[in-house]
Amino acid sequence: MIDFNEQDTLYVLGDIIDRGNGSIKVLQDMMRRPNVHGIFGNHEWMCVECMKWLSEEISEASISRIDEEQLMKLSDWINNGAYPTIRELLALSLEERMAIMDYLLDFSTYEEITVNGKYYLLVHAGLGNFQKDKPLFHYDVNDLIWERPDWEIPYFDEDDRFVIVGHTPTLGISGKAEIFHHNQFIAIDCGACFQDGALACLCLDTMEEFYC
Repeated sequence: MIDFNEQDTLYVLGDIIDRGNGSIKVLQDMMRRPNVHGIFGNHEWMCVECMKWLSEEISEASISRIDEEQLMKLSDWINNGAYPTIRELLALSLEERMAIMDYLLDFSTYEEITVNGKYYLLVHAGLGNFQKDKPLFHYDVNDLIWERPDWEIPYFDEDDRFVIVGHTPTLGISGKAEIFHHNQFIAIDCGACFQDGALACLCLDTMEEFYC
């Protein structure tokens, strides 16, 4: 639909996995494309925190190393729709699983790009504990992948600077499965995992919106 080709660059703002089937096929397709860049979402972060020890061969020694914190992380991940992803990962060979984990660990926590003279900050959730004079590298991973913005408090004073986020389905903001624009925020998660949701893509060259 977007006529994606080798001259394009695609940024995927996280939450690629969970809450549905086929997540791992999407990741494997992304892995083959050097012009596709993944940004950590909370779902990918939960995955890498759990899968290293889930992939170990089960033994008395490995079970004894599982602590309460690991079990809590696994519980959080499962409560956020991890079961289809875990099932698909465990169907792979250990080598294939480790290749996917290595790929996920190469995801960035945010990207800064300029298109047609406009600055865009790409981040999964937002900037938790936001302060206008706070450098981006002072935000920790939880600020970037979990904390939702206050849409009424813009991050930038300049009208040519924008932040594009996922994480918060627009169905819960505007009630519509459409990209949400407000106060220089662009929310692009249109709730593809929900019955009334959509998968959205925004072309920054033309600002054309695509849905399926």
